[in-house]
Amino acid sequence: MQAQNLNCPNCGASISSDSPRCQYCESKLATIACPSCFAMMFAGSKHCPHCGAAAADAAKAELSILKCPRCRIDMTPITLGAEQIRECETCGGLWLEVAVFEKICASREEQSAVLGGASHEPERAAGSEAKVRYVPCPQCSQLMNRINFARCSGVIVDVCKGHGTWFDRDELSSIIQFIRDGGLELSRQKEKMEIEDERQKLKTEQIAAANRELLRMRLEDERVGGLSAAGGILKFLIE
Repeated sequence: MQAQNLNCPNCGASISSDSPRCQYCESKLATIACPSCFAMMFAGSKHCPHCGAAAADAAKAELSILKCPRCRIDMTPITLGAEQIRECETCGGLWLEVAVFEKICASREEQSAVLGGASHEPERAAGSEAKVRYVPCPQCSQLMNRINFARCSGVIVDVCKGHGTWFDRDELSSIIQFIRDGGLELSRQKEKMEIEDERQKLKTEQIAAANRELLRMRLEDERVGGLSAAGGILKFLIE
């Protein structure tokens, strides 16, 4: 998801969601404030400029304190909507435990089925191909795997299979948009097509191998038959 323009609720100026403050009146851009798409918006906004959902104040969550894998400072445990997550107020990244992310994905896919969205891959922000840096899991400290969500979303997230997923700023919002647009169903269709292509390829290879074996057996039969005929002629001449 590319950075979007927001309007400052105090002075009305247009500013990118990548900016932490309004450059005109210095109003602070809130951290995660949309309980529906988890997008950024200005503090004081009543509705999310990305999806139109009503804004919500994040409440303190009863979660253990973990370090941000990028900034190495304490993340803030918050409850937004029905979900408990950890947020880094410095870089805007989010840490979601496995069950929480699975619940969010399932819920947004149900919304996708109701809305009947058409799938597309999210646009990548200019300059997003920065140098890759693997980050440690906040819980076990092991370096996480970098995975293209759903294999076709274009959103690369850091995953620890046992503990959770790290989302850099705007990545979770991009994934939710991808899901709502039917991206998970598209991913399943692509996977089915790939499996069917592999099955057809294997079948073709098996048929080719069987034909080669039949040809080998036929040539062997002809060779043995030729030797048998020559032996019969030799025996006739001797007798």
